[in-house]
Amino acid sequence: MCVPLIDGRLSEVEKARYWEDGYLFPIQAIPPEKARAWRSELETIEHDWLDAGLPLPLTIYKRVNANCVLPLAHRIGTDPAILDIVEGILGPDLLIYGVEFFIKEPRTKHKVTMHQDLTYWGLGAIDGMVTMWLALSPATRASGCMEFVRGSHLNPILPHEDTFAEDNLLSRGQEVKVDVAPEDRVPIELMPGQISLHHGLTIHGSGPNTTDDRRIGAVVRYVNPEIAQLVGDKDYAMLARGADRVGNFINYAPPTANFTPASLALYEEIRSAQAKFLMKGTSNTKGLYAEAR
Repeated sequence: MCVPLIDGRLSEVEKARYWEDGYLFPIQAIPPEKARAWRSELETIEHDWLDAGLPLPLTIYKRVNANCVLPLAHRIGTDPAILDIVEGILGPDLLIYGVEFFIKEPRTKHKVTMHQDLTYWGLGAIDGMVTMWLALSPATRASGCMEFVRGSHLNPILPHEDTFAEDNLLSRGQEVKVDVAPEDRVPIELMPGQISLHHGLTIHGSGPNTTDDRRIGAVVRYVNPEIAQLVGDKDYAMLARGADRVGNFINYAPPTANFTPASLALYEEIRSAQAKFLMKGTSNTKGLYAEAR
């Protein structure tokens, strides 16, 4: 049963549930056919650009700040129906910290170890970030849907261990150094067009895809303008709704087309700046930010 909305927005009851549990799901944000159309557009991009001579592997552009180089990612992050829901948690002024496509191919072992999103981002243990996870294909237990630990957002940032494992989709293969019992994991099953929201400190992860279909999620990290980078010299964000009256982030414009020279140059600028704090404390010889050092 989906989370009930009032004129497309969260009720006070559902907002309170988010803050109590550290997550909220499933929310029917957009029609299934729109999600399927976005999936088709993404897969066309994959087909057209896989061997197009991009400076970096296509996988990196899909997984790191896709909204900088792909208009599709920006459209997803600024979809009014999604923003109406997120606004209920963060307020009317919303910045996109980044858009990512998390894809598990059929019958593969890729996983996401249990972790907290805010571990290495240099933003502190904040309430002002929400991760929105949109299903572009079915996310089920069999296909490796996310699993959340209820109430774990009430913890501080916990110690994590980096693995840089080849089958781990995270930037450092990070895993929280606490035991998470199977009975404490809540499976977050979503159908196309449905979303989940979770707090940046909520412990979560996901298993492998054992099905014959791709498991595709479009993930948007939203922050409110009061949040600031505490570790790095500078950080970047894109205005999604309202206004940024604080100026803690370098605001940048969305791309005008796929992988334009200007957006590729900006992408590398952002990636190099963020690597300095996202990979702090590691030799950084592997992973999504390896080439940015």
